[in-house]
Amino acid sequence: MKNTRLLLFTGSYASADESGVQVFEFNGEAGGTLTLLDKVQGITNPTFVNVDAAEGRLYAIGEKANGAGGKEGEVVSFAIDPQDGRLMELNRISTMPAADSGQTTTCHISRDSRNEFIIVCSYHGGLVGLVSLDQEGLPLRLEDTAVHRGQRNLPGQDKPHPHSAIFSPDEKYLFVSDLGLDLIRAYKINRDTKTLEALGDTMLHEGAGPRHFVFHPDGKSAYVINELDSTVTSFLYDSAAGTLQTAATISTLPEDYPAAGNSCAEIALSADGLFLYGSNRGHDSIVVYAVNPATARLTLVEHVSTHGGHPRHFALTPDGAYLIAANRDGNNLVVFSVDRSSGRLSFTGNTAEVSKPVCVKPAYFPSAE
Repeated sequence: MKNTRLLLFTGSYASADESGVQVFEFNGEAGGTLTLLDKVQGITNPTFVNVDAAEGRLYAIGEKANGAGGKEGEVVSFAIDPQDGRLMELNRISTMPAADSGQTTTCHISRDSRNEFIIVCSYHGGLVGLVSLDQEGLPLRLEDTAVHRGQRNLPGQDKPHPHSAIFSPDEKYLFVSDLGLDLIRAYKINRDTKTLEALGDTMLHEGAGPRHFVFHPDGKSAYVINELDSTVTSFLYDSAAGTLQTAATISTLPEDYPAAGNSCAEIALSADGLFLYGSNRGHDSIVVYAVNPATARLTLVEHVSTHGGHPRHFALTPDGAYLIAANRDGNNLVVFSVDRSSGRLSFTGNTAEVSKPVCVKPAYFPSAE
């Protein structure tokens, strides 16, 4: 794209003394190189970020002590200078207060396109938080908290674990994947009362552990990656009713690799909706599927090594030409080129060193040239 530059924002496991948020320039014309532009200290475990390129804002989750032996979530907002990639902190607020020794740290953040709300998920607290934004796009206050209750029968599912909150394409509905309860819960945001209204649940098979969720570009299907049993489940989506109908479930692993040695993390679709990507931690690979948009059926294309341990997250560049994997245990970002006719990935040889990366988010910004 002319007169634009692609910036890449990362969130990591980090102490407040370490650089948990970093900014890179990504150069696709040079074959997918990464150049560090800025890094930010002062946040504990800013593991997930959200980018508002149009308004030049970055939102990073963090955690802090509550003063009573517990840990709670916060969100830190930054202004992004698109020319030099520098970040300037604007504000920070607590998003999920913790009582006593409780833990309500957050693991995911999303934002509506109208810039009215951000939504945070507390994996440990079993909570989903609705946070209002002011007219400047700065987080204002926690308006409502949805509480998940119950448990399943398997290890890791002794209590609720909301792991992500994703808007439907028309943003009428919000879908929360709960790893602990093997379900995806649909919500509606009541914008008048600023509350989360639960609408219904889509149950997954026992022991699935749904983690991250994505809608097809045509809005007629959706896909969830299941962390615990290394599968992807696809759904047909009724946008009027806001309901999901299970279509199929497929393994993320080669037939000869034991699911017990793996857990899944991120999922993403190509912009044309023809290919689906998922990350395997343990097998340390990206799995690639061909998508049949009409049926939401998936066909395995390949598995590609991520050249580092524990690919916690990855992202496709907006033009679809590259995929950047974030290997938490490899302490690196690894760049692959994408063959858009086959969906296949090729390692470019380009990497960048980042300590314990957990999230990577690319976005286009205006160029000074």
